[in-house]
Parts: sequence; structure tokens; C-alpha cells
Amino acid sequence: MKKMTIREIIQVTDAQIIAVDGLDKVLDKTISHITQDSREVTENSLFFAIQGERLDGHQFVEQCFEKGVAACLSSKVIAPKKGSALLLVPDVKKALLKLAAHYRNQFDIPFIGITGSVGKTTTKDMVASVLGRKYDVLWTQGNYNNDIGVPLTIFRLEDHHQVAVIEMGMNHFGEIHALTEVVRPNLGLISNVGVAHIEYLGSREGILKAKCEMFDFMPEDGVAVLNADNDMLITLDGKLPQKLRWFGVENKKDVYADKLELLGMEKTKCSVHTPLGSFDVVVPMPGEHMVLNALSAVAVGLEMGLSLAEMKAGIESFVPTKNRMNVMKLDNGITVLNDVYNANPVSMKASLNILANGEGRKVAILGFMGELGEYAPQMHQEIGAYAAEKGINLLFCIGRFSDQMEQGAKGGGIKEVHCYDSQEDFWKDGLAMLKTGDAILVKASRSMALEKTVEKIQGVN
Repeated sequence: MKKMTIREIIQVTDAQIIAVDGLDKVLDKTISHITQDSREVTENSLFFAIQGERLDGHQFVEQCFEKGVAACLSSKVIAPKKGSALLLVPDVKKALLKLAAHYRNQFDIPFIGITGSVGKTTTKDMVASVLGRKYDVLWTQGNYNNDIGVPLTIFRLEDHHQVAVIEMGMNHFGEIHALTEVVRPNLGLISNVGVAHIEYLGSREGILKAKCEMFDFMPEDGVAVLNADNDMLITLDGKLPQKLRWFGVENKKDVYADKLELLGMEKTKCSVHTPLGSFDVVVPMPGEHMVLNALSAVAVGLEMGLSLAEMKAGIESFVPTKNRMNVMKLDNGITVLNDVYNANPVSMKASLNILANGEGRKVAILGFMGELGEYAPQMHQEIGAYAAEKGINLLFCIGRFSDQMEQGAKGGGIKEVHCYDSQEDFWKDGLAMLKTGDAILVKASRSMALEKTVEKIQGVN
């Protein structure tokens, strides 16, 4: 990151400074690294202390002072050591957002904001892969998409970057609004509006409203890139002041694809059509939802002046993030569709669509889907029924609402369904039911941590 003085940080955040040394000496110190990880701090770092659900970052402030950190941003008074400073603020997260907005203002480059109910991380990575054929791109790493992750991403900006691609997540009203005030995107992309986080937002209309906070701080000459196949997003046609750029498979508007062909469980071939012309491309991930991700990247690429050849190359060189529909061909003869990073009803059905095209016995190991509120029993039952509809041969249900998933599956005709309270219970007798030649989908919400089950499957003899 570009250097900032402690004096500058105080001015932006309205922090009260507490220091042992002479004030002028401390105020002129420069910060070139901002972190919440006490293990990473150096003498040029600003450590910010966050009160989390499991850990309170304030308990590491003294440790940071011992290591000679330049300053700590804190909401609690903790005496600094000589050479360091405590920057006291009422709310560390709000101060961090203010500081990130100030830092963002130092860069006159295009900022692209991305959100959506499903697949926003893959969409962000695909957009970065495409734009990377022409520009030096900074993009969100992993899922650093909240009120801590977005500032940390912004602070990674350097003078050599030409474009910033920032993912923004939320599960409550006002969260995208706060993040967009920091990012102020020139282009805003919404991949879809599904049912993720419906527990907190009440309805799909509520989810749409929350996603549209993306446009609160976007200039009127900006561009909104939207999924034309999504029944909620299509209602925005003609209702936004920004220019609209549509993408889809079913609705052939600005950027669309046809001639979709699944190449096993690993790739998808299609033809992409744009106002500049058409091209055939192989998307290195399976499924129509991955084609939609590629189309959104093409729509962004068009706005950013890329050629058709550059966009094709960017899609075909895309590398998926770990634990997001990674196809693993194991030495034991089993093929695993590792999609454990997260889950909701829309992404669960999309993954079952891929499994249905696999060879051999089709096995689904499905866990709990979170943040569905009162809709959870019904939606887990629907997933079980959908698994039956797609011809899944063997279903393992793990965690909460397994009974409802089992009910839907057996009602749809799956004969082999097994339920477990935990993945550890599944390991005891479920692993022994797996066979050479099986195609196995493993998927659940992040809280289930089913990557541990993927590791167990790799060890099955």
C-alpha cells in the first residue's frame, strides 16, 4: 500500500492519540501496512482491534506494542509502549471504513463492484481473469467481501494497478450501502437475486432492495451489469439512472450464450454473442451457472474495451478458487465434486445438475444450508426432491433439517438415503458405502466445514 502518516490517519478517523514519546515524532511516522492479524505486524504497521464473535482483537494490542508496531486502532484504552501510539475511536470498523474511503480516493482508476446471492466470488474471479488480459488488476482475494475484507482489499491498491474489482457481500440491509460508499464503483455487477440470507431480509424483494444498494454511490454515467435470466433483476429494466448492460442464456439481450454443451463434469462449451461479434469458448467449469459467470465477465470486458480474443482467452485461462466446484479425480477411482465452500438452494440445485451428468453411481453428500429462517424446512425438503429428480442414486444428509431433506428424497424415489447428525457420524459408517467409480458431490454451508469430509474420501480404500 501507499504510505500514510499517523497524522493523516488521525485526521481521517477523528481518533484520539495516546503516545509515550513526543507527539510530533509519532505523528510523522508512516504506515505502509494495515492488518488485524497480530502475527503480521511490523514497525510500519497499523493494527486494528476488532471485537469478533469468538475473539476480541483488543487482547492482542499489548502484544503488538511489544513487537514495535507503529500504531494500534482501538476502542479501548490500552497503554502504548515507547515508539508506538494508540489511536482511540468509538467504533473501529467505522473508522476502518472511513480510512479505506480516504485511501480509495487517491486512485483515479475504474472500480468494479460485484455482488449477488450466488456465485459472486466465482464471478469476481472470472471478471478479474478476463480484465487481466489487458489491465493490471487488483481484485478481492477469497471472500474478503465484508466491512473488514473490503477495506483490507482497498489497502492493497498500488500505483501500478489500472482496475480494481471488489466483491461486496451482505446479509442485512445497509451493509452494501456502507461498502459502496467506500468503493464508489463506476460499474456495478449483480450476478443474481436468490434466497440466500432470506432469514434476515424477509423476502426476495427485500434481497433485491439490499443488493440495489450497490447503486447508491454509483455515478449516473456508470454502468449496471445485470443477469437478464433472473426474474428479480429483470424488473429493474428502465428503473435505474445508470446505463444497463444485460447478460443471459434464456434472455438474449446484450450478451448471451447458446449451444451449451457439458464436457463431462469439468467444462462447458458454448457460443457467446455480443454487439461486437461472436466467439466459441470452453468455460473451465461445468454448468449453465458458470456460463452465466463467464457472460457477466464478457459484459464487463465490453465496457472496459477488451477485444473478443482477449475475453475468450480470459475465460479459458480462469482458475477456480479452492473448494468451489473443484473436480477431483482420486487415485482410489472416485471422482469428487468439491463444492464445500458454501451453499444455498440455488447453488445446491446447480451442483446437483452437474452431478447428474457424471459417470458411474451418483452420490450426493449434502449438509445444512444456513440463513433460510422459517423457509429452511421447506427448502431442505425441496433439495431432497430435486436430488431425486436428477437421478441421484445415493444421498447422505448431514446436520440440521436432514429429516426434511430425506423426506423429499424418498418421496421423489431415491431408495438409499442416510441421515447423520454430524460429519463425524458419517465417517463412521457412510464412508464404507462409497465405491470405486462413484461420482460424489460434497456441498453444504460454510459452517459445516465439509472439506474435512473431502479429505476423508481421499483416504477411502
